[in-house]
Amino acid sequence: MNPFHRPLQNVTRRYFLSQCQAGLGGLALSSLLGGMASGAEATPSNPMAPAQPHFPAKAKSVIYLHMTGSPPNLDLFDYKPELIKHNDKDCPAEFFEGKEFAFTTGTPKLMGTPHKFRKVGKSGMWMSDALTHLEEVADDLCFIHSMNTDQFNHAPAELLLYTGSPRLGRPSMGSWVTYGLGSENANLPGFVVLVSSGVNPAGGNSDWGSGFLPSVYQGVQCRSKGDPVLYLNNPAGMDKDMRRMTLDAMNDLNEMELQRMGNPETETRISQYELAFRMQMAAPEAMDLSQETQATLDAYGAKPGDSSLANNCLLARRLVERGVRFVQLFDWGWDFHGTSVATGLQDGLRDKCATMDRPVTTLIKDLKQRGLLDETLVIWGGEFGRTPFREGRTAGSNVLGRDHYPDVFSLWMAGGGVKPGFSYGASDELGFKVAENKVHIHDLQATILHCLGMNHERLTYHFAGRDYRLTDVHGNVVHDILA
Repeated sequence: MNPFHRPLQNVTRRYFLSQCQAGLGGLALSSLLGGMASGAEATPSNPMAPAQPHFPAKAKSVIYLHMTGSPPNLDLFDYKPELIKHNDKDCPAEFFEGKEFAFTTGTPKLMGTPHKFRKVGKSGMWMSDALTHLEEVADDLCFIHSMNTDQFNHAPAELLLYTGSPRLGRPSMGSWVTYGLGSENANLPGFVVLVSSGVNPAGGNSDWGSGFLPSVYQGVQCRSKGDPVLYLNNPAGMDKDMRRMTLDAMNDLNEMELQRMGNPETETRISQYELAFRMQMAAPEAMDLSQETQATLDAYGAKPGDSSLANNCLLARRLVERGVRFVQLFDWGWDFHGTSVATGLQDGLRDKCATMDRPVTTLIKDLKQRGLLDETLVIWGGEFGRTPFREGRTAGSNVLGRDHYPDVFSLWMAGGGVKPGFSYGASDELGFKVAENKVHIHDLQATILHCLGMNHERLTYHFAGRDYRLTDVHGNVVHDILA
């Protein structure tokens, strides 16, 4: 049942015509069939009410750690001794002819990693010396070394990862999740976005937009510095009681509009105003890192008032602890083309990892210690991989960099129903293509939804004449990585 269903006779002419992209038959069918196939029990006045999943879920919430720009997997997790042997040799034509790259032309040179690798944990995971803390939780991680995407530029690759399409207009993963499952905290958004250093990802707000879903399901971008949400506090001269009176008056007007016009977005607006009022009390408390012990702050490397990944990792734990369904973190600075020493694969990568390594490791430990890791799915990765050869612009310099590469890359997951200390899939000996168990972006999306108890083929929304889903027309759950 679609919680935003309205009989045709109650639909305003303006709303009616706005839905006619696919013709009048599509609108009639949408009204008859509704949009939600998840069995959720949300109502128009309470669209974020907790809902039952399709089947028993391992995970209740998600923390998605996105390394914006895409980290070089060949220098972090995917050890290629054969590539090191052939370092600085011409790349075989079969690997680059007929393919598009962002900044590489001519015959590039193969490039083995400048970092040393070692096996870590009881599981024997390969990690490079650019990472100094993550090995402490290696046996909690589930690696996928055979990721594959269709896109080689940042914005479309991010959109494909988060919305299922490289083009604008589709709902994001967090929106689909909250649409299907609602939220367990009525006083906080179900979907929260945290951006380090104030730098938005290439896909912009569309990475957490609601697309054609009701706007109540879009991600709420919070800040780790200053007010967590802009304009959350009352202006000078207005206290809580006056705010409540003002809101009641606005709700009365909106209710009149709803009864007269029947536009479902009016009810969404009412629920958003009410959520904003409740957030005035709940959000500042949830985002207040000063409530944490100094030992916890030190473990994360967090400093109240900073806009850092360390702060955001700690905030992510506080949010899922309070029932927020989907927390999406973006950390800028992983686009290692090597255009300067600061972004080179030698010291530049080591310096960048130093800002990520400790807080992410502590996040896994903290969730586990609090009994939250089993029900929280943590995902770490970028939007694509990096080339096994040197980027053309820096080929003549001493600074090493890699170009964008969609064919194969690595990411890891932890908790929430995936196998700990496990590696799945592999790239070939030079890191150019998937050698076994290819996992497309849509397969990843299907697997994430599965961990949350949702069948990706049933979580649909009827729009413009057909049913849409996050995985659109294909995607398979990767059962081999599930615990």
